[in-house]
Amino acid sequence: MMRLIAKTLALLAFLSTGALAAPLPIEVTATPLPKFDLTGRTRFGVLEYRGGVVLSSTASAFGGFSGMVVSADGAGILAITDNGMWLKGRIDSEGDRPTGLSAATMTPMLGDEGRLDRIGRRDVESLARTVDGYVVGIERVQEIWAFAGADPLLSKGKKIVSGGELSKLDSNSGLEALMAGPSGLIAVAEHSPDDPKILPGFLFAPLAKPLPSGSFVIERIDEFDATDMALADDGMVYLLERRFDLLRGVAMRIRRFPLTEIVPGAIIKGEVLIEANRLASIDNMEALAIHRNPAGELILTLMSDDNFSAIQRTILLRFAVMQ
Repeated sequence: MMRLIAKTLALLAFLSTGALAAPLPIEVTATPLPKFDLTGRTRFGVLEYRGGVVLSSTASAFGGFSGMVVSADGAGILAITDNGMWLKGRIDSEGDRPTGLSAATMTPMLGDEGRLDRIGRRDVESLARTVDGYVVGIERVQEIWAFAGADPLLSKGKKIVSGGELSKLDSNSGLEALMAGPSGLIAVAEHSPDDPKILPGFLFAPLAKPLPSGSFVIERIDEFDATDMALADDGMVYLLERRFDLLRGVAMRIRRFPLTEIVPGAIIKGEVLIEANRLASIDNMEALAIHRNPAGELILTLMSDDNFSAIQRTILLRFAVMQ
């Protein structure tokens, strides 16, 4: 009975639009993905498949994950959903192989006017950790919001970037990838509204009060769109991309390039590390995070956005970068 009362109180707080909402505990089920593709091999160029799971929950808010960060040890996870929610929890694992998601909670993102999804900012697509807290990119309105402090669930967001060149992006092809560099924020749009051969990139500096400071482009290859990016501690940027069409189905790609290549006016191509199609254990892969394991290996964690669809899945994958 006490547990039921606690959950009821949490749900009432969860639905509140005034004060900060209490996290709503959810239960998540995990189904193992022992093989990445039909061959069963684990090595894909410089990447080694360490494991994956399909995640599901009866909670209606669960799904639509479009960005995430993980803790230094790879266990803690903070993710965002298209509907303006925080997912916080722990990635259970055996070594680098994920086995489930525990201690999971979901909490609405808030601004001074209440829940972001209720003030026209529900299509949250990108997340990055900064020295001051966290920032999120919101599509359709093409804005960046900042949440101060170590725990964004205890913070109300503030709009820090809007308008300018971002306003020229298509409504549903906005800020899909967001990253904090040494001198400011770096954002990449899903694709260009007028040039099918590029992925537009934007620089904002300084971090404390972002101002436009330049733009760059990443070459768009074979109609893949940018969905997320992350900066490793060795100065390499990892870019996650996705393609979908009715003929070829869904596909995923990861590229990398040095952070030093991101300068105003740059045209970046990068190195393709992996490309996988619908025959692999993928879905609409939209979130990427990086950490190092106890052996010092760089681990890439990927998660998919199921678009709250009954025919799509929330997939969590891990790869080790072997060189």
